[in-house]
Amino acid sequence: MRSLTGRLVATVVALVALVSLLVVGLTTIAMQSYLAHRLDEQVLQTRVAPPHQLDPLDGQGSAPDDGGPGGWIGPEDRNRYGAPGTLSALLPVSGTTDAVGSVITGDDDDGTDLTSADLTTLDEVPVDEKVHVVDLPDAGEYHVVVHKLTNQSGTQVGRMVAGLPTSEITRTLNSLLTRGVAVAGLGVALTAGLGLALVRRQLRPLREVAATAHRVAEIPLAEGEINLTERVPEHLTDERTEVGQVGAALNTLLSHVETSLDARHRSEQQVRQFVADASHELRTPLATIMGYTELAQRRPDDATGTETALSKIGAESERMAALVQDLLLLARLDAGRPLERHPVDLSRLLVEAVSDARVLAPDHEWRLDLPEDAVEVVGDEQRLHQVVTNLLTNERRHTPAGTTITVAARRWESTGQITVHDDGPGFPAELVDQAFERFARADTARSRSGEGGVGLGLSLVKAIVTAHGGEVTLTSRPGDTTLTISLPTT
Repeated sequence: MRSLTGRLVATVVALVALVSLLVVGLTTIAMQSYLAHRLDEQVLQTRVAPPHQLDPLDGQGSAPDDGGPGGWIGPEDRNRYGAPGTLSALLPVSGTTDAVGSVITGDDDDGTDLTSADLTTLDEVPVDEKVHVVDLPDAGEYHVVVHKLTNQSGTQVGRMVAGLPTSEITRTLNSLLTRGVAVAGLGVALTAGLGLALVRRQLRPLREVAATAHRVAEIPLAEGEINLTERVPEHLTDERTEVGQVGAALNTLLSHVETSLDARHRSEQQVRQFVADASHELRTPLATIMGYTELAQRRPDDATGTETALSKIGAESERMAALVQDLLLLARLDAGRPLERHPVDLSRLLVEAVSDARVLAPDHEWRLDLPEDAVEVVGDEQRLHQVVTNLLTNERRHTPAGTTITVAARRWESTGQITVHDDGPGFPAELVDQAFERFARADTARSRSGEGGVGLGLSLVKAIVTAHGGEVTLTSRPGDTTLTISLPTT
């Protein structure tokens, strides 16, 4: 049987059958031993009469005075002292010449005489007052004992054999074995029926778990948004039971799959949005370049117009090149391209970046908070410089004049930290969680002026910091915005 139910029931039935056969077999062996021992005792206590055909050794034999085992009993007392099937034989000292023997049949006659073959077999039994098992060719199997016959002077004059048949033992054992096998067969049949019912009942929760798995397997997961809400019922997730462990594990797996599918869907949406935004951002400078190129072609003699067109074409080309460069850097970081690993002095990096920012945005209040000792990390100096530049560019573009911007560096255990704080209006609440996504902006208009940016600044910051093994956090509310970067120092 291939099913778990069939295998379990078959195993239980096989075990019950094996145990039943062992019990029946051992019981039969024990009963045989008991009956054989009891028969031996009866043989030793049996008082038999010698066969009627021969007087006791022509009147010379003697019997014990107490009439004990093996004593002489006259033919008239045979039925009184011998049970049906009792064997008696009188043998000379050696050989079977003049030997006689008979088996009591239970009638009033003198019994059935033993054949010469039976007497020859009995002649081989030693005279040791012990019970021996012999298989007589014509009379069957007997337990016999041989007694020595002596005359009044103590001289051995013959041998007397007494025995009882094993036929009664055989009948008893056959009856016991037949009934035992019948009872064992009935027990096996009941075990199979009850076992099948119980196993099916116990495996019903497992079938429910399997049904849940089948329903999940039927859900198309190839594309689109997946609503994976199917779960194993709570009463089948008790981890104290085997089925509960399977159910709990399946629910955990389904939760992971659901999370992964949601992440995949969000990623697909982000890729689509990213492609749309990138295309639109590239289309704007391309449209400008094409327009001014067409204008210059239409007015080849207008030197002033041509110069203006070339200037605008150059500016849009630079903007498009910067966008393409940022996209290329993001793609390389996503692909896991290794960065340079050299000691970088964050303190010097911040001093240079803040000095440049003061020149570019003199209407902002720029403050620098550095410790006495230089803060060093290990990384790519050019990319870290880009990180700081992007942060300060965001500050001067997206905060009003008069905003105080504090740039600080600290060493904390095995990390170097950069914090940029401002007291400006802060990020819109709905943008805080999406601030590091690509093309994330406070407004949704795609076309922007050159100073507006395209929404790749913070996404580049996060990608570069992540590639360094660091992390970026942002907290923002009106008048209190802090962006913290943590980088490993080794």
